[in-house]
Amino acid sequence: MSKTLFDKIWDRHTVAPIMQDGALIAIDRIFLHERTGAVALNSLAAAGRQPSDPSRVFCVMDHIVDTRPGRSDKTLMPGGQAFISETREAAKRAGIHLFDVTDPDQGITHVISPELGIVLPGCTLIAPDSHTCTQGAFGALAWGVGSSDAEHAMATGTLRLKRPKTMRVEFTGTPSQGVTAKDLILALIAEHSASGGAGCVIEFCGSTVRSLCMEARMTLCNMATEFGAMTAIIAPDGKTFEYLENRRFAPKGKLWDAALADWQDLHCDENAQFDCEIVIDAAKLAPMISWGTSVDATIPITGCVPSNADKAVLEYIALERGQQLIGTSIDAAFIGSCTNARLSDLRRAAKILKDRTVSAGITAICVPGSSEVKRSAEREGLDQIFLDAGFEWRESGCSMCFFAGGESFAEDARVISSTNRNFQSRQGVSVKTHIASPETVAASAVRGAIADHRELN
Repeated sequence: MSKTLFDKIWDRHTVAPIMQDGALIAIDRIFLHERTGAVALNSLAAAGRQPSDPSRVFCVMDHIVDTRPGRSDKTLMPGGQAFISETREAAKRAGIHLFDVTDPDQGITHVISPELGIVLPGCTLIAPDSHTCTQGAFGALAWGVGSSDAEHAMATGTLRLKRPKTMRVEFTGTPSQGVTAKDLILALIAEHSASGGAGCVIEFCGSTVRSLCMEARMTLCNMATEFGAMTAIIAPDGKTFEYLENRRFAPKGKLWDAALADWQDLHCDENAQFDCEIVIDAAKLAPMISWGTSVDATIPITGCVPSNADKAVLEYIALERGQQLIGTSIDAAFIGSCTNARLSDLRRAAKILKDRTVSAGITAICVPGSSEVKRSAEREGLDQIFLDAGFEWRESGCSMCFFAGGESFAEDARVISSTNRNFQSRQGVSVKTHIASPETVAASAVRGAIADHRELN
């Protein structure tokens, strides 16, 4: 029988079927962070248990760490220091891999896991973070869980799951200049709603997806959770294997050769059946930007606020029906997050910023997705381009992607951001967030208003 990529990974990891539509699934990798890591580790210890295989458990300080230059062990989050210190001590007691605040491999979970070769094709990986789906770009079944599920998986190496539905999203055609993976996923959500993939495992495929680099594929998978999906996945190929080879935790030598041979079957069989299929012509898409307080409230950069826009949303976002977004003044610009803070993202933004200056009065911040991304960018001189343009150049972490680390934008500020969510007060009290690609953020920072970055290229 023909199988989807998801079917193959599910079957490989089924320890035992449970009832008609579920199974006990083996979990290969578990990733914790300081915001909830201590909760799971301490609860496990309180029950008199330890991780069944500590070598498969990883923990990083990323969610509430201070990203300002010269940061210390402290955090701006009230009471947040306890999260960091307790997670550190719990991780040490459990004997798991810990990437601490000053560790050279520190960074956002979904950035450093691929960097270090922790996520691998065909594996199962969980983390207490909804954007764990990012790592499906490597042909892995990766999804977000709660602390109790993380605790259970550490103790038993398994999780009980109801089998999700499957959806294939095929992107065809060659995107026009300036259209990025961020625009592809925003266009999908705008057309099919923020609940369009509800509960599904999304397999992204098609000529457009195959043409994307690995970092762009991660951006595409990252926002599957904003589409309502359980997770997303992309069949691994030569680009995947080349990216992972010689990474710190990837197999080496004969083990690499064996793994590579095994991974050749990780693709969707011909005639495999999905519960739902969507096809999008990427050649017809333009750079996208959100206008409202839900990710599906998104339009092409040259578009206008819909005529049927909700009045309450308009009141919050301070826009009018029919208003064109281009030219709308902004107060701040943010480049960062697990969505768009990798080296390729920073390179593209720096291309826009080179020999230009951020508009007067604009707060502009760039937070690399990992310490390695930061070092690589500095080796290329990208940091100086950002600094010369008027951006702050920060240490890695989640930072102001969300208002939980104790730092935020000014109340009522209008922010253009390379992040993944535009909910009310997501980046601070009454902050109005417009999500877009790093290029659009950079161009808007220069103009002091929402701008089409294609005009500056």
